[in-house]
Amino acid sequence: MPTPQLILASASPRRRELLTQIGIRFVVQTADVDETPLLGETPEALVERLAILKAKTIWNADSLPVLGSDTLGTLNGDLLVKPRDFAHAQQMLRQMSGQVHEILTAVALTTATGTQVTLSRSVVKFRTITDSEILAYWASGEPHDKAGAYAIQGLGAVFVERLEGSYSGVMGLPLFETAQLLATAGIQTL
Repeated sequence: MPTPQLILASASPRRRELLTQIGIRFVVQTADVDETPLLGETPEALVERLAILKAKTIWNADSLPVLGSDTLGTLNGDLLVKPRDFAHAQQMLRQMSGQVHEILTAVALTTATGTQVTLSRSVVKFRTITDSEILAYWASGEPHDKAGAYAIQGLGAVFVERLEGSYSGVMGLPLFETAQLLATAGIQTL
């Protein structure tokens, strides 16, 4: 087995797939952190704080560099989080129907020299979604654990009319920004 280049502080299968896609060798150590927003915290500050917290929680002086990431959506100032249940998912998908929402993904890299963070911002326009489509989508199981109750890389792609920004960022790890961050630590992709 090839020697890992870094530790991924995430249990996300999508982040694992994306890192593998760009040729990074890594091990996974999940960071269990409180993701509750702080009073008055902006969405940008929240995702950056959580990405940094995840990376720093795993890192120690003897470890490989640690990559932490966090993704969330916003619509009219409201956070698009993982749905609690069908009613919550239905509410979010109805609100996004025919509208534009923003996906923010922060990536943090902690090494012996400190922590660097970068933020990816993408804008997603949904087509109009019917209640029967929302019900069928929920029944597929896909939206149950996804921020904003959809997965752009899965069945949820049929709702996306337009995307401006990073497709991989909407999935949970912006590859362009991640590769730049890794390069600062001497970790080359491909």
